[in-house]
Amino acid sequence: MRIVTWNLNSIKSRLDHVIAYLKKNDPDVMLFQELKGTEENFPFLELEALGYHCSVYGQKTYNGVAILSKKEPSNIIKGLPGFEDEQARYIEATIDGIQVASIYVPNGSDPEDEKYVYKKSFLAALKIYLEEIKKREIPYAIGGDYNIAPYALDIYGGEENQNNTLYHKDVRFVLREILNTGFVDSYRILHPLDSVYSWWDYRGGKFARGEGARIDYILLSPKLSDRLEGASIDKEPRSWEKPSDHTPVICTLS
Repeated sequence: MRIVTWNLNSIKSRLDHVIAYLKKNDPDVMLFQELKGTEENFPFLELEALGYHCSVYGQKTYNGVAILSKKEPSNIIKGLPGFEDEQARYIEATIDGIQVASIYVPNGSDPEDEKYVYKKSFLAALKIYLEEIKKREIPYAIGGDYNIAPYALDIYGGEENQNNTLYHKDVRFVLREILNTGFVDSYRILHPLDSVYSWWDYRGGKFARGEGARIDYILLSPKLSDRLEGASIDKEPRSWEKPSDHTPVICTLS
């Protein structure tokens, strides 16, 4: 199974990119974040024509997540279990015996802002849920935009970003706790020393200068991690005309 996660920053604006990517790469499962549209406006016909089942949790103008899968999904859950939230940031489905989730963690704005409190609350609920997944020994993959650079080599400027919401110690601590339970960061476990990014700010020519952050990844539960065969980050779509500021991240399972 090849799983790809991609924050589109508007599926309406990037539909041509999505279709081109799916035709070329043919993933088994595709996870989207930041659809920025409701389910009624999701391009079901175009994507179903490519052979995908579409599970969608949309929201007008903001957020929105989706799972595309070659095999029919079941047990679809919309919204992070145990966390009351009006924002569409989590969707989960069972596909070919694996629970797969697409997640869009809040950015958090400034660490002094109330949005940062929301980010920490969301992450605390995620940690509780993933601990339950581990306890029940469920084969589970959760991919998306976490808005956290886990390590210094995952963000341009490294340790100089201590006050950056993407690298603040509070959110990195929660992520570290999740990883300490046995969850695997599929890219980092196979590429321990690579400094490769998945997001580059539109402003200031950051992509051309290589100034980004690795904030998109696919985590695997202990029950699933022994099936990991490969992981990569595909920078090509970020170079396309009018791209998303994120690029696809790939995980391959046996």
